[in-house]
This record gives sequence, structure tokens and C-alpha cells, in this order.
Amino acid sequence: MPAAFTAPTINYGAVLPMLIVFGVALAGVLVEAFAPRGARYLTQVILSVLGLAAALAAIATTARTNQGITFDGEVVIDGPALLLQGVIVALSLLAVLAMAERFDGRTAEAFTPAGASTPGSVLEARALRAGMTTTEVFPLTLFAVGGMMLFPASGDLLVMFIALEVLSLPLYILSGLARRRRLLSQEASLKYFLLGAFSSAFFLFGSALLYGFAGSMNFGDIAQAIPTQTGKDGLLTAGVLLVAIGLLFKTGAAPFHSWTPDVYQGAPSPVSGFMAACTKVAAFGALLRVLYVGFAGDQWSWYPFIWAVAVLTMVVGSVLSVTQTDMKRLLAYSSIAHCGFVLVGVLALSKIGVAGVLFYLASYGFSIIAAFAVVALVRERGTEATNLSQWAGLGKRHPVVAGVFAFLLLAFAGIPFTSGFTAKFATFAPAIASGGAMGVWLVVVGVLTSAITAFVYFRVIVLMYFSEPTGETRVAMPTVVSTVAITIGTLATLVLGIVPSPLLDLATSSSQFLR
Repeated sequence: MPAAFTAPTINYGAVLPMLIVFGVALAGVLVEAFAPRGARYLTQVILSVLGLAAALAAIATTARTNQGITFDGEVVIDGPALLLQGVIVALSLLAVLAMAERFDGRTAEAFTPAGASTPGSVLEARALRAGMTTTEVFPLTLFAVGGMMLFPASGDLLVMFIALEVLSLPLYILSGLARRRRLLSQEASLKYFLLGAFSSAFFLFGSALLYGFAGSMNFGDIAQAIPTQTGKDGLLTAGVLLVAIGLLFKTGAAPFHSWTPDVYQGAPSPVSGFMAACTKVAAFGALLRVLYVGFAGDQWSWYPFIWAVAVLTMVVGSVLSVTQTDMKRLLAYSSIAHCGFVLVGVLALSKIGVAGVLFYLASYGFSIIAAFAVVALVRERGTEATNLSQWAGLGKRHPVVAGVFAFLLLAFAGIPFTSGFTAKFATFAPAIASGGAMGVWLVVVGVLTSAITAFVYFRVIVLMYFSEPTGETRVAMPTVVSTVAITIGTLATLVLGIVPSPLLDLATSSSQFLR
């Protein structure tokens, strides 16, 4: 007789924040289908903001009452997962506000009015004259946020793959919806899709090898099989490395970074900020769970690989940022370097290292969303002025905007009294405390490459304040949504640099994985 089917034990309270986000995303789809065109924009913005706020409140409630393993181990709601989910939702709120900017009062400035039209076609011109807006970006963003929330909470490789695809597919679409430089935007979308498909293939192939090794895709089962299974070390090592490659692609680590500068440059600036912040948070959360829970007993095989990736990422990101002449590409290579700095904390292999990583992801996320929102304001002849030469003299023409951007660049450089300084200390110190020479050398490389990136940031500041204005560069007058996003991001950068203890303490208390 076949065994009777046993329904999985489900704790709906633990997954309530994700259910809220996915539910609001589905409601956004219904708005697109049935709401009058003129009412869609405001409805979608209000729905998205309220839905994310409700999810954030649900996360706070879950943290007190509903932590645990649910869906028979497929989803794990523990301290790291809850903190990462909270950071993702909070950063997504700022990103949605930045996406909602409408400089002319009619259309969402960052996005094309007709995403399915050919760039420069009659259809696109007609949609532009009609004041149409691509309001479907809001439910697409929420679907991506839902996938990001599930990604670090996955207790199983198959669930993690589903989360990976749910967060990735909307991003492929969003990257191709820039209002101007349409061909560049569509090229970015296609590159991201093709390279993302390769990374998913690596992840799936590695998952298949690990299933062959352990007979299960559950992280707990894999961890138990590592010390007991014999004769299958080849499957284990290859599977671990392939899964790690698939996740490192999403973080933007070198040598899996080639999509990052092209996509950040071609995507709408608010989408670039959203990816640089939230995707990085989700991807590192998944990487931490895989390495610290599923593959903790196999450190000897993956530690040297991740160490080499961290060094290469810091060097590539910092050195190539020096050669950039486009602001968005510069921020892209900067994000690659920051990815290397986060990996230093990952390789500390301690709870303090996990806490440092969590703090770094949160602080960097606030700064980078604000930075890309500022980039969207600086314009010349109706389009974003992303060439560095167009930023010359900006501090003399628009001192407030230039001052905010300069402060954010100082945070990226790790100057004291900014969140960047505290974040670097929180990831570098555990690496030294781990006691190994490899950890010390990682920090040495991190300090040297930080000095290189600092040169890049100070060069931009000098350009803004000590060069004469050229061309017709101006700063568009932001509405309240962009102003709120930039203000909160900048204030968070300042507060986390001066008073980092509350978030550091929260990260430390939330750094223990259940399994």
C-alpha cells in the first residue's frame, strides 16, 4: 500500500509579509486590467506604498511571534531572513517613490510611455503625445520584491531557484523600459536576460549534482550528508561551486559581473538603484544561507574559491571605476567593489561577520538608492546628464543637489561619520578577528582598493566644485516622492554613521541561522 499523503505543516503567520507583497502585486495587475487609464498611476503608487508598509509591519510582528521553519523545511523564517526581508521592503519603499517621479506632472519621467513599441516609432511618439505612462512597473517591482523576500528565506535549493526566477524576470523587463536612449535600454535588458539564463543554468546544474550527492535538495539534509556520505566528493565539490557561481552572478561579483555596468547604464535610473540595493541584499542573504547552513561542513572546497572571487571583485571594481566617464557606469563598478567588501565579511565565518554583512547591506542600500535618484535629477536637454563632463560646476549652479551627492560619495569611500565607514569596519574587523592569514590579506586588499575608489569619488567632487560649468546641465525640480526618497536615504547614511549601534545590535541579535 502506498504511504498516505501528509499535508505539509504551514505557519501562515511566518510567511504573511510575503503573502501581502504578492497579493498587492496581483491587485496591481487587476488595476492594469480594469482601472481607467487616467487613474492607474495614482492608484498603483498608493497601492504599492501601502502594501510595502503593511509588509514591513507584518515583518515586525513576525519577528516577535512567528519565527520558525514552515512548509516542511522549505521556508525558514529566522533572524537573518527577517532582518533581510525588512531591509528589502524598506529599501523597496524608497525605490518605488523614486520610480513614481513625474517631472512634468503628467508622465513617469524615467519610463517609456509604450514599452512594447519600437524606439523612435510612430506608436511611441503617439503614446508620448497622449501622456501615457508605463504603470505596470509597480506590480512588476512588487513581484520582484516578493521573490527577493523568499530568496534568503529558502530552506531548499528548489525553492531558492523559484525565488531566483521570480525576482529576476520582472527585473529583465524593467531594465528595458527607459524613456530615453531606448536602444541602449533594450540592449541592457537582453544582456541581463541572456546572462541571467546562464547563471540560472549554473545554479540548476549544481542543484542536480547536490541532489545526486545527498538525495535531497533541503539544506539541512545536505548538511547532514556532508560528514557521512563517502565516495561522492566530486558531486559535492562541483555542486557547491556551481550553485555559488549562480548566486555570485546576482551579487555582481567578478568575474561574473559583466552584466552590471551595461544594465545599470541602460536601465531607468530608479531601477538601477533598486537593483543595486535590493537585489544585492537578497542575493547575499541567499549566499549566506547556502554557505553557512547547507555547505558549512564543506568549507575546505568553497572557501578558497570565494576568497579568490572576493579579491578579484575588489580589484576589478575599484580599478575599472577609475576609467569610467559615465556616472551610472561609475556607480556600477563602485557597486562591484562594494560586493567584494561584503564578501570579506562573509568569509569571516562567524556570527559577528554575518552581523557586519547585514549592516553593510542595509547602509549601502540606502545610500545607493539616493545616489541614483540624484542622478535622475541631473539633466541636459531633456535627458539624464550621465557623462562626467556634464557634472562640471554642478556645485556652483545647484549646491544643494551637489552637496547631497558629494556626501553620498564620501559614504561610498568610507569616510568617518558616514555609514560607509562603519559598514567597512563591521565587515573588516571580523575578518581580522577570525585569526587566519587569508582573512588579514583580504582586509589588506580591501583597504588598498578602498583608497582607489576614494580617488574616484573625490575626483567627481572636485569636478562638481572646482570646475567651471559647461553646457546646459540643470537639475530638474523634484516632486515630493523623489524628495522623500533622497532625504530618507541621505539621512539614513548620516545617522548610521553617527549612531550605528541600534542597527548593529539588531544585526548581531539576528545573525543566528536556524538551519
